[in-house]
Amino acid sequence: MLSSIYHGIKRAAVHTLRTSRGTPPHRFLSTCDGFPVGFADAETIFALSSGHGRCGVAVVRVSGPASATALRCMAGLTHSLPPPRTALLRSITDPQSKEVLDRGLVLWFPAPHSFTGEDSVEFHIHGGPAVITAVLQALGSVPGMRPAEAGEFTRRAFQAGKLGLTEVEGLGDLIHAETEAQRRQALRQMSGELGRLYQDWSHRLKRCLAHVEAFIDFSEDELIEDGILNEVDRSVCGLQAEMERHLKDERRGERLRSGVQVVIAGATNAGKSSLLNTLCQRPAAIVSPIAGTTRDVVETALDIGGFPVLLSDTAGLRDSPDLVEREGVRRARERVEQADLTLVVVDCVHLPSDAKQAAAFLQRHLRSVLPTQEQPETVFPADRCLLVLNKTDLLPQEQRQRLDGELRRVSGLPPVCLISCHTNEGLQDFLTVLHSSVKTLCGDPLSGAPTLTQARHRAHLQQCFAALAQYQRYRDIDLALAAEGIRLALTSLGRITGRVGAEEILDIIFKDFCIGK
Repeated sequence: MLSSIYHGIKRAAVHTLRTSRGTPPHRFLSTCDGFPVGFADAETIFALSSGHGRCGVAVVRVSGPASATALRCMAGLTHSLPPPRTALLRSITDPQSKEVLDRGLVLWFPAPHSFTGEDSVEFHIHGGPAVITAVLQALGSVPGMRPAEAGEFTRRAFQAGKLGLTEVEGLGDLIHAETEAQRRQALRQMSGELGRLYQDWSHRLKRCLAHVEAFIDFSEDELIEDGILNEVDRSVCGLQAEMERHLKDERRGERLRSGVQVVIAGATNAGKSSLLNTLCQRPAAIVSPIAGTTRDVVETALDIGGFPVLLSDTAGLRDSPDLVEREGVRRARERVEQADLTLVVVDCVHLPSDAKQAAAFLQRHLRSVLPTQEQPETVFPADRCLLVLNKTDLLPQEQRQRLDGELRRVSGLPPVCLISCHTNEGLQDFLTVLHSSVKTLCGDPLSGAPTLTQARHRAHLQQCFAALAQYQRYRDIDLALAAEGIRLALTSLGRITGRVGAEEILDIIFKDFCIGK
């Protein structure tokens, strides 16, 4: 029994990724203590890893087999290397002219205990442009060294098994994170939580495949228990249920990563551009009393309570004989259809004084602004739309209070916010409602199961789900085709983590990294 299961596992293993976290196929020896790491034809690379521009301290990183040579040449170390991961104050010199370029800290990271898994060195120098340029030129004169390409350090870390592909993507997202919520989500993914989820699913699929292969090979010899396929059926059904829940996340992780698309829409002269300028606290859009001033989409990026928002002001919605304005209206409606959240701005001066009539007016107006698929009968999606009644400063206080109270009691309307972009009255309450809506769309990045953050993850998971459906379809017809379904599911999962067919997607993953990372 054990030998048959082992045989099945061996057959399944043939179809798993060759570039796993184990030993790469071609290796060289580290210059320190003979640690095997990296690829045999790897060059030594260097780059400025800290930000460009003047700064107090700049970090220049070196990785590869010539790192120790560079350290000895540049730091004047004639004998032993410094203790690993210990800062040493040295004069940084040009290996050719022996001129002192700077005085700074050097750190030695012998393989495999470094970010890339290779011998690595860091030079912590003063951050002036002349100092940085001189040190980089000096490193370029050391034989066997060249400037790093974008993302090459992280790519080597992946190839050495230091990071999985989802962790690499999390690191990239952390580097580009602009808001607190983005930072939290990226840090959680970089810690490996999402990768561990997919690895668990992959391990369970390998076990299923091994059992099916063993059943195919040895069932006629009565070496396999009769219930082994029933166990596979239960495992596949369980995996499908988990994947389905994972896919039904309403794109929260992807939305948080790229930013929530918030569109300001409404009739002309309702105060849409004024609202944009008020939110971004600068004159991003032209404001005038002339109807139809905004012709194109005006975008600005905002941080709303730690969540990324891409706010778009659009042309006023109306029929116009002007060809340019008609194009602006078309673009406005297109943006509304693509929006995650629509802020429908209304000039409250034009509202009927009677609450019921005002509610009916607003419902008609919402139907003219929002896409038809978001209008089931007269109920508007509260999580996809906010109703902003602007210019409340032009109404008497008693009328404002009555309108606010009565509209809140009307069913079928999205959340209603009364504001004045002129006096900023009601703006804080509006920001609270807006933050709540954006948070609902993105979710809490620290709670619950890790969410999908990349469109490619979703595509491969959908392929994996479809492949498991192939197993169920052929389970009682052709077990070999059913096994192929599990194998295809494994391949799709491996494309997310980098364990199967990763090479063709590596350039896409790493091209957005900065030089020196």
